[in-house]
Amino acid sequence: MNVLHRLSDSRRLLAVPVLSLALAAAAHADAPRPPAPQGSVAPQVSAQVYERHIAALADDAFEGRKPASAGEEKTVAYLVDEFRKLGAQPIGGGSYVQSVPLVEIAPLPEPELVFSTPRGPQATAFGVDAVVFTKRQVPAVAIEDSPVVFVGHGVVAPEYGWNDYAGLDMKGKTALILINDPGYATGDDTLFRGRALTYYGRWTYKFEEAARQGAAAAIIVHETEPAAYGWATVVNSWANPQLDMQSADARAGRVAIEGWVTRERAAALLAASGHDFETLKKAASTRGFKPVPLDVRASGRVRNVLRKSSSANVLAAFPGSRRPGEYVFFVAHWDHLGRTQGGEGDQTFNGAVDNATGVAGVLAIADAFRRARARPDRTVVFLAVTAEEQGLLGSEYYVAHPLVPLAKTVAVFNMDALYFGGPTRDVRVVGAGASELERYLAEEAARRGITPVPESQPEKGHFYRSDHFNFAQAGVPALYVKTGIDDVDGGPAMGQAREADYVARRYHQVGDNYEPGVQLGGGLEVVDLLYAIGSRLANETSFPDWNVGSEFRAARDRSRGERP
Repeated sequence: MNVLHRLSDSRRLLAVPVLSLALAAAAHADAPRPPAPQGSVAPQVSAQVYERHIAALADDAFEGRKPASAGEEKTVAYLVDEFRKLGAQPIGGGSYVQSVPLVEIAPLPEPELVFSTPRGPQATAFGVDAVVFTKRQVPAVAIEDSPVVFVGHGVVAPEYGWNDYAGLDMKGKTALILINDPGYATGDDTLFRGRALTYYGRWTYKFEEAARQGAAAAIIVHETEPAAYGWATVVNSWANPQLDMQSADARAGRVAIEGWVTRERAAALLAASGHDFETLKKAASTRGFKPVPLDVRASGRVRNVLRKSSSANVLAAFPGSRRPGEYVFFVAHWDHLGRTQGGEGDQTFNGAVDNATGVAGVLAIADAFRRARARPDRTVVFLAVTAEEQGLLGSEYYVAHPLVPLAKTVAVFNMDALYFGGPTRDVRVVGAGASELERYLAEEAARRGITPVPESQPEKGHFYRSDHFNFAQAGVPALYVKTGIDDVDGGPAMGQAREADYVARRYHQVGDNYEPGVQLGGGLEVVDLLYAIGSRLANETSFPDWNVGSEFRAARDRSRGERP
């Protein structure tokens, strides 16, 4: 039995409780140690480099960094040039770029969705109370008089004993679906994971499951709190041309029409069919729920202009000095939403927080490795992926076509939307309790007097909404850390107000801008922490694993041929 196998076997008994992250360092260390005063560890990541890249990438010159656009060309050229100046080397074929084949699906105005009810027809206004589109890569799709069925949360989860489609033939029908999953609505910890979102609560899953059930259309009911974003975010995300990876079958397996309606529109439809929205919503979060056919039919049409193109993941690396065949990854998505279609005033989605901050973090960490006294033992890879905003497409493509073995990829550190603001006494772990990487985080944070805490709103499902998720599904341990809430100057109230303001006024809106003088200390804390952890791992022989009970552990075992 080699050393790696002994280490792996010993980890079977390790688990990091979600609510005990702050104690993890002391539990693992040789002896307890008091927290260090904040700021006692000199940062290794340059604040000037971090801010310079945020300012550059969030500039109007990059046109909102939409894939397959002039903004992409400028962004990719910038990244390649920066990696080249740092002396980081390309991976695979001598190029810094991995081509990702995409197709742009641009809906022609205006997509139509009309409901026939016992009280007469109810037309929807695109962008006002409905947004509809298709993922099929075809010029046009339509549904006609499709029977509408309220399918609750649209979940089929055998491990939870749950099937919202039980006994139902969905062929030709339209599924009306609640956002999130049953545990959220009730807060009942015995339902799924209570208020903590599972993948079953994600909109991506709901459309996928409706397709598996043979539905003709799938319409999700938007509610701000369980969705974790407002209606404006839905409209901004879906009203413009969409990108997808090119598919041999043109995504024929998807439902013909996908979309969202407001809660108000859904309530009106249900009322016209003799049902009360809140009553059905409550029933849908109760074990034994059965789908409810409505006296409503849906008709709709979407016409598209299709344009095949390609986008780019950008990769660079510092080869390891002793174990170059083992890899530590730092990942961020470079893309955003581009520009609005018409209108007046500010038309550019600059994406300063989302995600110029994450890309700036990757570049600043690369700069810190360049300045380090010695090259790390393992290869350190810097990956800026495309099309995250279109459904994590760039990272999905990389994981399906990895340029280095996933089984030899030690860990992935993801940076996505590091909020502006000053230093905090805490950092938030998204999907806390998942992997042994959190032990490394706890130890490094303790040296700085910072407390890692679980994300405050696990019901928002952020773990499933960023690029590390694709690596996790393939078994690679991943850590996703967000800026903290407990502001050093203003306490938790300031941090909470800052985040609420961003979500309401800037997230996926043209207001996500960089302004000189903005505070960046909170994000820099996260970046510096991840650099310290990654640097440590890059000089170790260990392979951290997912914790016992993680849904991703089996995939890691399979990839490394351990614990079948």
